[in-house]
Amino acid sequence: MTVTAKARTLGELLQTEGYAGRAPFDGKIRLVQDEVRENLTRKLRSGEELFPGVVGYDDTVIPQLVNALLARQNFILLGLRGQAKSRILRAITDLLDPEVPVIAGVDMPDDVLNPVGAEGRALLEAHGLDLPIRWLPRADRYVEKLATPDVTVADLVGDVDPIKAARLGTSLGDVRSMHFGLLPRANRGIFAVNELADLSPKVQVALFNILQEGDVQIKGYPIRLELDVMLVFSANPEDYTARGKIVTPLKDRIGSEIRTHYPTDVRLGMDITAQEAARAEGVIVPPFIAELIEEIAFQAREDGRVDKLSGVSQRLPISLMEVAAANAERRSLMAGDAPVVRVSDVYAGLPAITGKMELEYEGELKGADNVARDVIRKAAGAVYARHYGSANTRDLEKWFEAGNVFRFPQGGDSAAALKAAGEVPGLTDLTAEVAASSDDAVRVSAAEFILEGLYGRKKLSRAEELYAAPEAETRQQRGGRWN
Repeated sequence: MTVTAKARTLGELLQTEGYAGRAPFDGKIRLVQDEVRENLTRKLRSGEELFPGVVGYDDTVIPQLVNALLARQNFILLGLRGQAKSRILRAITDLLDPEVPVIAGVDMPDDVLNPVGAEGRALLEAHGLDLPIRWLPRADRYVEKLATPDVTVADLVGDVDPIKAARLGTSLGDVRSMHFGLLPRANRGIFAVNELADLSPKVQVALFNILQEGDVQIKGYPIRLELDVMLVFSANPEDYTARGKIVTPLKDRIGSEIRTHYPTDVRLGMDITAQEAARAEGVIVPPFIAELIEEIAFQAREDGRVDKLSGVSQRLPISLMEVAAANAERRSLMAGDAPVVRVSDVYAGLPAITGKMELEYEGELKGADNVARDVIRKAAGAVYARHYGSANTRDLEKWFEAGNVFRFPQGGDSAAALKAAGEVPGLTDLTAEVAASSDDAVRVSAAEFILEGLYGRKKLSRAEELYAAPEAETRQQRGGRWN
């Protein structure tokens, strides 16, 4: 018999490959950490991808994470919001076996050869080799809890159930009278706590007791729970300190402390955003616009008006990409033009930016919308300078300095917009270089990006869609020490 034949009793299971010769309580128990280690070792040898969808951590986070898993350690991921902490924790589920056998008929998943619960032990003693089993898929072996201050020991571990005690005729201190919480129900699996430091000290001490001794006190009754569970956590690094909200003995018992981070390179960030952002089929995002959207997140993280301790989530460029693409699609549906994302669509995505930034006092005074617009300007200037900073735009600048203004067309007729852009000297030629495409809609997007890039470098000024010469003070600075 093989495991795929779905053994239904312990006797049938012991005849399957991998279980033959094993008997209950013979000491050959394979814990969850052992299971994860074995599957991880196999994947490392075969060169399989360990954590699909996790980008930018190949040389930093993943090696440390692999070391912790090979060492059979519980660990914590420390990082600001939007750094893929939860995604990594959930991805560890793929290192579990596809299915494992557990005792049927009990609330807490219990190993058929080494039950830790009173019900499981009683069933094994009563049925022996006829013990009924069920198969638990890996998806059901991951339990996650977002920590909040109101989470109690009863929520995570359990509570005494007087009705159950009366029905069974047991004392309140008997483990059989307990109603199990999330952690015991994660037995034979992985239990994740997000934002660990937000748990109250009392709950943290309960976790510490389980990590250290495998026991816990429920309303004054010591309860022994030698659970077979891998505990993994995440937290904000500012909270996870002696000055923060973490109980030091719990901190000391967690095996590895692994720091996550935001993408270190714009290209990596673009890969993440392209992977995660959902947009309608057919919407075109030119490379310079995709880079602009990603650069906005990088500029926001460096802006002094944005709270560094809160961070700027990677969800900012993802949400912004989705909203900008939706605005381009809306314009296309109304005017019939090709749905190509422009700079104006990025400005239409301001709600996706302001909701992702926590502002300092100076930023609050200026207003979230104004800060977001300023960040877009800086990002456009940075992307333009990175690729086209050496382009000759002197004739274009002189045209604006002569008092001319240009309102970029916002309608859906790309041919008309491109013709209008021809009024600005040199803009059409530079557009062809930036767009690298003969498509009118893409060239229109490139033309608006060029003007926005020059605005970002303070060579032009901007009021809504109207571009003009820079302010007098800016011109004076450029003519002086800036050039």
